[in-house]
Amino acid sequence: MTATIRILGIDPGLRRTGWGVVDSTGNALRFVAAGTVKSDDKAELAARLCQIHDGLALVLSDLTPGEAAVEQTFVNKDAVATLKLGQARGVAMLVPALAGLSVAEYAPNAIKKAVVGAGHAEKQQIHLMVKVLLPKANFDSEHAADALAVAICHAHHRQSHARALHVA
Repeated sequence: MTATIRILGIDPGLRRTGWGVVDSTGNALRFVAAGTVKSDDKAELAARLCQIHDGLALVLSDLTPGEAAVEQTFVNKDAVATLKLGQARGVAMLVPALAGLSVAEYAPNAIKKAVVGAGHAEKQQIHLMVKVLLPKANFDSEHAADALAVAICHAHHRQSHARALHVA
């Protein structure tokens, strides 16, 4: 019998960090929960990073995932915004790592390909496929839907990710 693994997917953002949790048993996926950690955009950067940390730590405490996956950041033309997003992403990786979880990283195109079948899918296509793959899923933001897509991607790739960790 195949063991069930609980996967936390994270879509990092400084204003809104989406999270989604699925249970993966073999090829079967089951929706557990999803939501969004919001930071106060009027607060200083350090306080906002703490808010992301605390929100994700609460999710880990409540839902006890066994593995985590985070979307890689893309670099845009605004260097300051990219740097801030990178800091939020660092917190998103740190929280599960501090809890002892392995943390996989996936490029946006890999996530789209795993969920939709095409690496250049639109956001609406991704959200529709998340609902198809997880019919009971409900999410409070597009960030939570994206986080579920990250978790789905990791469920599809986790064996190869685990092998790569053992080889390294």
